[in-house]
Amino acid sequence: MKAGIVGLPNVGKSTLFNCLSNTKAQSANFPFCTIEPNHSIINVPDERLAALEKIVNPERVIPATVEIVDIAGLVKGASKGEGLGNKFLANIRETDAIIHVLRCFDNDNITHVDGSVNPLRDKEIIDIELQLKDLESINNRLDKVNRTAKSGDKDAIQEKHILEKAVNLLESSNNIRSIEIDNEEKIKYLKPLQLITDKPVLYVCNVDEESVSTTNDYVESVRSLIAKEDADLIILAAGIESEINELENYDERRMFLDDLGLDQPGSSKLINATYDLLNLHTYFTAGPKEVRAWTIPKMSTAPQAAGVIHTDFEKGFIKAEVISYDDFIEYKSENKVKEAGKMSVEGKAYVVKNGDVIHFLFNV
Repeated sequence: MKAGIVGLPNVGKSTLFNCLSNTKAQSANFPFCTIEPNHSIINVPDERLAALEKIVNPERVIPATVEIVDIAGLVKGASKGEGLGNKFLANIRETDAIIHVLRCFDNDNITHVDGSVNPLRDKEIIDIELQLKDLESINNRLDKVNRTAKSGDKDAIQEKHILEKAVNLLESSNNIRSIEIDNEEKIKYLKPLQLITDKPVLYVCNVDEESVSTTNDYVESVRSLIAKEDADLIILAAGIESEINELENYDERRMFLDDLGLDQPGSSKLINATYDLLNLHTYFTAGPKEVRAWTIPKMSTAPQAAGVIHTDFEKGFIKAEVISYDDFIEYKSENKVKEAGKMSVEGKAYVVKNGDVIHFLFNV
């Protein structure tokens, strides 16, 4: 599961990516600084790991991870191949979610590709290009479906109806993620097309230092615009995040954040928001060898969660011994949890909860 950072050239995408990752993407004050996408596997901040480590005292601790991709900037006409359009759109199609960075600060020393700061215009430019590319994909499919529908094929007629509804939605400047159809129809007829505007999106308002702990007019205009979208918004200052990232001493970082009135770096908020955007959550395994956070899709069953560790665990699943995170912290050990009757034994139908501490029993 991976999320792609997108936006117009020079809005702070690569600076933000560098804050999230030890991989240093090139970042400079000119358009199309990023050409090939930069990939990084990034640890998900989770204070629960440190708490479990104190109790278990393992040999190692392994956090959950999420893949972030820094993708080249988009310009008007990208859907027709302008700038790096075709490459950009191919790269974003391969991601599972979109992190859309919008410039929400004034600075005459940082060039804007369109000459002025206007996050609403910037958002519209990208939305239109993505919608045009999705229209192209749907119309190509419609050409084939129309021929089959003329023969009276019921499935083709239904698909034609769904595709035409999607076309109307896009032509009215709306994204596919807001289409009102049955989920089964969406999975059957739209999912195979890998439509870009169907991907979940998180808007990141890149602000200046004065606005990072509050807000500004640019941010509020974006918030109002996306009120009817199924999307989240976070505020951070990529420039400040870059400065924080250069500080190796924890106390220095903490003082920096306190001075700004922040409880955590914006990059940590972004990683956790992205994790949630991808519809993921965490369960833990805890023993003397390691304490580890495992990433699974929400609503995963116990065998599916076991399969993330090894496919044999899923194939030979017998049962799962489950302790809630809160109970593990309260009783301070697995044995004491058992003595208190707080460990549950679950079968194949159990849906794993966020924070569960699990021991799997299996047979191959």
